Order: sequence, then structure tokens, then C-alpha cells
Amino acid sequence: MQIGAHVRDDDPLTAASERGAEVVQFFLSDPQGWKAPQPHPQEERLRESDLRVFVHSPYVINVASLNNRVRIPSRKSVLSQTAAAARVGAEGVVVHGGHVTKDDDPAEGVANWRKLFERQAAEGGFEVPVLIENTAGGANAMARGFDDLARLWDAVGEFGAGFCLDTCHAYAAGEDLVGIAERVRAITGRIDLVHLNDSRDPFGSWRDRHANIGSGTIDPEVLREVCATADAPVVVETPPEGQAADIAYLRG
Repeated sequence: MQIGAHVRDDDPLTAASERGAEVVQFFLSDPQGWKAPQPHPQEERLRESDLRVFVHSPYVINVASLNNRVRIPSRKSVLSQTAAAARVGAEGVVVHGGHVTKDDDPAEGVANWRKLFERQAAEGGFEVPVLIENTAGGANAMARGFDDLARLWDAVGEFGAGFCLDTCHAYAAGEDLVGIAERVRAITGRIDLVHLNDSRDPFGSWRDRHANIGSGTIDPEVLREVCATADAPVVVETPPEGQAADIAYLRG
């Protein structure tokens, strides 16, 4: 079991050392923007380090969208993010499942995800795996509830899509965290990464607000059980001042 944190993007190596992290996740570009990643100053050192590295894509990406002005740049961004992630030795790029609007058919959003994987498969695949992450809210989200996730995986699973399980998101979406790793694997066949986060809000709130372990509304022992049963690297995306304690608790 290897545990780490989402850290600042300018100096992930130092941040990992400060937290005692074996895994790091960070952004390679503005999380609220469309600009392509620039070369990272620690590329070579990250590739040569013992750290397991993951990249989180910008939040603006919405592959499912039926709006061309969102979907087309989203596809381009996924490609630029995976290419840049390969240069830092990352094992995967986390991409939120996205959503369609209330007037759209969610099946069309699923179809857009499939088109992305189909087209890239024809080009030889992504440079690093795309890890689709479950999300906390949204009536027409692609990966909020596990019924939604199963529908999405029927469309993209054959292309080797990876999966990132976020505990805060699942809890906020109304999914029981007890035994969740087994339920996820029954759908996706895999868990590639866990975002191990407490939640500031109650079960089923549809709100995505992370908390340090023990300071939110999720039983810490349930979070530790997820960590122990997921059989995947773990990243805490919690407030930075408590990340070292979160990592120590999970290791304990």
C-alpha cells in the first residue's frame, strides 16, 4: 500500500518529502483553464525518483458535453495532458466524468466518451492511461451514481479506461463506502487510484468539499477500510496543513 497526497505543482518532490508521501498528484496547467501544459522543471527528477506520479487534469474538461465549444477543447486537452504526463513519468491522468445539461440525453454524453476512446485507439492509444473519476453531484453526470458508472463502463471499458475512486465524491453522491472497493471492481474490473478524502458535508449532499480525515462527516475507520481494500495507490486531496497526519493515520 502506497500513500501520498495532491501537492503543489511547482515543487512536488519537496512537497512529497515534507509529507512522507510515496505517491504524488499535481496539476500540470491551470486547473481552471484550457492552456496546454508547459515543460515541468522537475521532469527528469520526477521520472528518476521512486515516487509514483499521477496528474490531475483541469476541471474545465467535460468530454461528455454536447456543446462543441466545450467538448472539442476537452478532447484536445485530454491529449495534451496525457502527453505532458508521460514526460514526468506519470502513471495516469485523472479526468472527471463530466455531465450533460438537463435538456440533454445522458446517453449522448456516454457516446461522446466512447468516441474519445475509439478515436484514440485508432491512433495507438493515449501516452498514459486516462483515469475517469466518479463525481459528487449533478443529475446528468456520467459517473455520479454507480448505475451511471456501469452505463459509462459498458461504453469505454473495452478500451482500457482506468478508474479513480474518490471517497468524498461517492459519499456525497449517496453511495455507501462500506464494501465500496468490491462494488467498484464488479463494475470496472479495476481501481487504479484512490482519492481518500473526508467530507465536510453529509451523506448524499451532492456537495464536493473535502476535509482532513477525522474532521469531516465520514467515519475515519470506514476511510481506512477503503484504503486497505482498494488494492491501489492512495492520494489524499485534503487541506495541505493536515496531509501529513492523514497519511500517518492511514499507514497506522
